Amino acid sequence: MTRRLLLSYLSLAALVLLCLEIPLGFVYSRGERERVVNAAKDEAESVSAYAALSLAAGRGERDLPGRVAHCAQRIGGKVVIVDAAGTPLATSHRLDAGMSGTLAARPGIAAALRGTSTVDVRTSTIGGVEYLSVAAPVGQEARPVGAVWLTVPTRTVHERVHHVWLLLALGGFAVLTAVAVVGFAFARWAGRPIRELEQATHDLADGGRFAPVTITKGPPEVRSLAAAFNHTAARFAHLLASQRAFAGEASHQLKTPLAALRLRLENLEPDIAARARGSLTAAVTETDRLARMVEQLLAMARLEEHAAIPATVDLGSVCAERHRTWQPLFAREGVSLVLFAGSVGPVLAVPGAVEQIMDNLLSNALRASPAGSTVTIELRLQAPPRRALRDSRPRWVDLHVTDEGPGMTEEQRTRAFDRFWRAPGAPKGGTGLGLALVQRLTHASGGEAVLRAAATGGLDVVIRLPSARPPGEVGPGPGGDRPRRPRREAPALPA
Repeated sequence: MTRRLLLSYLSLAALVLLCLEIPLGFVYSRGERERVVNAAKDEAESVSAYAALSLAAGRGERDLPGRVAHCAQRIGGKVVIVDAAGTPLATSHRLDAGMSGTLAARPGIAAALRGTSTVDVRTSTIGGVEYLSVAAPVGQEARPVGAVWLTVPTRTVHERVHHVWLLLALGGFAVLTAVAVVGFAFARWAGRPIRELEQATHDLADGGRFAPVTITKGPPEVRSLAAAFNHTAARFAHLLASQRAFAGEASHQLKTPLAALRLRLENLEPDIAARARGSLTAAVTETDRLARMVEQLLAMARLEEHAAIPATVDLGSVCAERHRTWQPLFAREGVSLVLFAGSVGPVLAVPGAVEQIMDNLLSNALRASPAGSTVTIELRLQAPPRRALRDSRPRWVDLHVTDEGPGMTEEQRTRAFDRFWRAPGAPKGGTGLGLALVQRLTHASGGEAVLRAAATGGLDVVIRLPSARPPGEVGPGPGGDRPRRPRREAPALPA
């Protein structure tokens, strides 16, 4: 912010200086040029009048050389007087033979011999005078008897104009330096509260302790913003503390009554008549369902409370471990559980998220799969098509859990991630929170969860997680980034 404010101050100051100094420099240059031209014209007219009187009195050859020399010395230039034929009458400097014969052909002298005064001025880019010559007729303009030609040196005027431009540039630089110093101090004063607010916001977002920012510095608008931030952050910190306390207390207070309730229901089994055992079993099932619902709600609350940073996770190892854990449960229900593991490398995920995702997906797949069907776990590396030796685009790893159950319609797949939503005809025992927790964990890991219709008629749940392998790194397969063909980790269990 300080740099932006300082840049805006300097840009505005530079624009004002340019609008003032450039016109001032050109005005001064034009004034100097007019002053020099007028002085040269006055000098040429003075010499022309003197030459006319001298020629009329017949003293031209005696008086003109001295007058010409004196004038040339005074102006520091060159003076030439010619007669009506263009022959030199008096010169302040030596003329060579070639130049003496061509004086009448010069545009300025030729115009003066016709009775017209001329001024030839050549200026530089920044307005300085580089060349100045003046020609004036001698005698009456209708019948001139000669001409006067003056060449004035312009080095002094040129240097004076350059000196003024240099002074204007140095003055502008000094003004910009002063503006930079004052603007930097003001920008630091105005930006310090903003930086404190930014740091406090980062600390609060990272889960740090809330510390009120100072509201006595900076402009009034910034102080008002700091006061509003302190009020909002204090309420936010209070809400976080309340939620943290609730999650911790509920985790303990809810588990114990549910466990005691289930134990009491199981103890009633010997005293229940045979016709009422179905109701007792349903009560125990609902108690288990309520316990799982409490666990998942607390897990979601902890996930929202702690914004964990994704870390590197070996997805293949986690899937193999969960496959070994769930395989006996699937075998007891007569469902095959197959794992196809490829060389996909590590992924980025919230610590513990992959295990919870796998448990929820496998639990749902087991409940939806009929006996004799197969549930497949497959890992696929989604690498972008290689267009260069080092491709900077990200890569993803897809985790597929596919079952052969009844599946879902497109509308049901759209609503499946809503909390407490269950598909019509879904098996009993579900809480409606499993897929919602899966989606939260996937999003927290920087990935995406999608439900698709499986080719076998069931449901294909795709969990896409970012690959932890740097983009462009040569993969383990023979084709570089191209993943190896998945290998079968465990044989399908017999139906």
